[in-house]
Amino acid sequence: MLDTPTKKSAPRTLRLHQRDNVVVAVDAIDPGAMAQGVTATARIMRGHKMAVQKIAKGEPVLKFGQIIGFATEDIAPGSHVHTHNCGYAEFERDYAFAKDARDEPLLPPEARATFEGFRRPNGKAGTRNYIGILTSVNCSASVARFMAEAVNRSGILEQFPNVDGVVSFVHGTGCSMAGRGEGYEVIERTLWGYAGHPNLSAALIVGLGCEMIQIGRLKEKYGLIESDNFHSLIIQDSGGTKKSIEAGVARIKEMLPLADKARRESIPASELTLALQCGGSDGYSGITANPALGAAADLLVRHGGTAVLSETPEIYGAEHLLTRRARSREVGEKLVGVIRWWEDYCARNGGSMDNNPSPGNKAGGLTTILEKSLGAAAKGGTTTLEDVYRYADRIDTKGFVYMDTPGFDPVGATGQVAGGCNVLCFTTGRGSAYGCKPTPSIKLATNSDIYHRMIDDMDINCGDVLDGVSIEAKGQEIFEHILRTASGVRTKSELLGYGADEFVPWQIDPPM
Repeated sequence: MLDTPTKKSAPRTLRLHQRDNVVVAVDAIDPGAMAQGVTATARIMRGHKMAVQKIAKGEPVLKFGQIIGFATEDIAPGSHVHTHNCGYAEFERDYAFAKDARDEPLLPPEARATFEGFRRPNGKAGTRNYIGILTSVNCSASVARFMAEAVNRSGILEQFPNVDGVVSFVHGTGCSMAGRGEGYEVIERTLWGYAGHPNLSAALIVGLGCEMIQIGRLKEKYGLIESDNFHSLIIQDSGGTKKSIEAGVARIKEMLPLADKARRESIPASELTLALQCGGSDGYSGITANPALGAAADLLVRHGGTAVLSETPEIYGAEHLLTRRARSREVGEKLVGVIRWWEDYCARNGGSMDNNPSPGNKAGGLTTILEKSLGAAAKGGTTTLEDVYRYADRIDTKGFVYMDTPGFDPVGATGQVAGGCNVLCFTTGRGSAYGCKPTPSIKLATNSDIYHRMIDDMDINCGDVLDGVSIEAKGQEIFEHILRTASGVRTKSELLGYGADEFVPWQIDPPM
């Protein structure tokens, strides 16, 4: 409920649920100002919270009708509620497995949207047409970069207008690690997912030769066969750096004519797999951009497509809202199992799930991981949770699904893209500078200030939700922008050249 007093100078506030004992400041509130019938006793910055009733020490602080923390001291009405008087603590969650699951009514085929994409020989649909250079190990990273730079500098791409570019995907691991187990398999799955991604028309994978991640083993495990659109190269076998660069550039030049033959055609929106991401969140994220993106995700699901929520540390404390929507108890328990793994992971490394939010998140009004998670989970919309995937698993289920990833945006997005996401939406309140090749990233600003201040980075302003635009209308706007982007319209991050350095596979195992 938006409180808009008659005096123009009076600050606007939001009470998001009738149970809430705090309100969110849409405008800054000065001491002595009235809001929701309460006089502010301190300055409340935009996006921050003010108590509207007494909250005794130890009592829960409620926002969205949910627990976001507990009072660490008595809090009087009109007080600023933040890290100085509200803290994180565990509480019992009712997972209510599958209680709210329902069959989603899909639109009839004739009513479903389409986009102009690339139909690949294996039937997958791409939204971009890159040639990718992958690396098995950090030791081959520079050679891969040099190859891409040599091709992009040469001017040869001007002869192939249907190719979006040649991009190197390099990482900092691949050796000095266990040769089997979880960490090894994560890197393998990620490389496999990128090598066969529908936004790549061809791929070259470059190794040093003596590393732990062996290209031959990768090819055998995943059935990768040398062909016109897939090559591999070993630096030690090719005669070193210069000869490897020359050989790699020659192979890419051989790939270009075939890649250039790709043409866009009308493809149902059901072939879109949307990655849902957020970064640099603020107090508005869970009010504007995240629920609006959730509405767009619901629309995509109705059109037969797939929406992928991730970042497990940033749904912690809100996972019970997702387990209620699980298709079955089994799916819900898979999500709880992921949560338990992260609890153990933090305990083993002397950390806490409340290490998140970041200093920037807190400056923007987010106090605890519980508050941040409730806002982040809103990106997932309202439809039934169909399945839960490991990091970089190939996504093969339609509808709303979940992938276990860290909360660090580039790492999370890398897993989603490896799983097959061919378009991505990224919400931000503080102003993240991010892009993602080969998958275009649409940036959604949570507030009008950051949208205008970082206009060269932001694609959509969700701040106008605070001025009366409905979540449904903004969701429709986002959905239509997704279709245009999938059809080839460049995002702001693409125009700026972002995307190659944001390939960051999850490194679970410590270096040996």
